[in-house]
Amino acid sequence: MVFGGVVPYIPQYRDIRRTQNAEGFSTYVCLVLLVANILRILFWFGRRFESPLLWQSIIMIITMLLMLKLCTEVRVSNELNIKRRSFADFDLNYFWHWSKFTDYVQCVLTFTGVTSYITYLWLDSSVFVETLGFLAVFTEAMLGVPQLYRNYQNRSTEGMSVKMVLMWTSGDTFKTLYFIWNQAPFQFSICGLLQVFVDIAILLQAYLYSYYPQKPVSHTTHPASTKAL
Repeated sequence: MVFGGVVPYIPQYRDIRRTQNAEGFSTYVCLVLLVANILRILFWFGRRFESPLLWQSIIMIITMLLMLKLCTEVRVSNELNIKRRSFADFDLNYFWHWSKFTDYVQCVLTFTGVTSYITYLWLDSSVFVETLGFLAVFTEAMLGVPQLYRNYQNRSTEGMSVKMVLMWTSGDTFKTLYFIWNQAPFQFSICGLLQVFVDIAILLQAYLYSYYPQKPVSHTTHPASTKAL
């Protein structure tokens, strides 16, 4: 339970490092997991669930930061002569599309500080604590949605590690069964099932786009929305 969640990202990390191409991986996956696991840790202070789940969140945060560091370095090295963007610009058009890894760290620390302060003020409220727990696991359940949407936009799963998604599916299935068996807070079980359904949808995309190739959809939106983030 502690390390199983990070295993799916090992083949994706190796593929990006080997090819020096991060286009197939959505870094919004990292954003979703960072937010979800920070909120889960805060939820632990209000409702002490099993410690393996707490350690799982800590390990996942470290892993996502490592993924972000690699993806940022690769993307910046492949994009020459572009205007550098930073977290301090506060430009929503380029949110989560910054030029340095330190900008992502600043964003994560800011989010952690704000949510920690709010949690400290409302920790005695059972409604707030339960809502926090739901937001944590629901956010994690939405993990595959950025990848699902990217695949739909590109009409392809090229650059996405199918091994990663297969590991997502097996890991999420095991995790959900673990939640149900150990009678974890109900938020964990419900959102775990939702996460498994999203994983299956991505696998169906991989099958359909592999055997029934489709033409990519042309986009005329802001350049930042069409690049791999």
